[in-house]
Amino acid sequence: MRIFLAEKGVEVPEIRIGMMQGGHRSPEHLARNSLGQVPVLELDDGTTISETIAICRYFEVLHPDPPLFGVSALEQAQIEMWTRRMEFRLMVPIGMFWRHAHPLTARLLKQNVEFGESNREVVEKGQLWLDRELSDGRPYLTGDTYTIADIAGQTALDFADFTSLSTPAEAKHVLAWRERMAARPSASA
Repeated sequence: MRIFLAEKGVEVPEIRIGMMQGGHRSPEHLARNSLGQVPVLELDDGTTISETIAICRYFEVLHPDPPLFGVSALEQAQIEMWTRRMEFRLMVPIGMFWRHAHPLTARLLKQNVEFGESNREVVEKGQLWLDRELSDGRPYLTGDTYTIADIAGQTALDFADFTSLSTPAEAKHVLAWRERMAARPSASA
């Protein structure tokens, strides 16, 4: 959310709920999102929107420039395709490793460590697949334009680093792409 909003030049008040302290399970937060997840956008009239991409789409309509979801039907479809690829090929197995094998979640959740560890290889294979895709020299996932797909990929791989699933050294195209993403002013948002 922070990267997307920074790219749009939009400022939104942020309320931190203290996830490590269980703020996501508080009655106030559960009233905003019954799943207890973040982020949640609460509008002035009390309406809430959760799920990062849904919130980003809301702001895309309100602030269409720069267009991070594309303009033409083809751009929108390609951006959606790449966003979904980043979610399913990278973020899901990273999340499964985090959920089932990382020591920080062991005290919070029942883990299936063998399953969690099996995702280590899935994440590495996903990054090597992405490396082959980026070997054509394009600067961004969908071509010459930075999009929500890049944000999804960037944040997934940043989270992978946090969970100790670093990008393999041989994935040179992914590493170069990650350097380009990290150099954007919005990356430090």
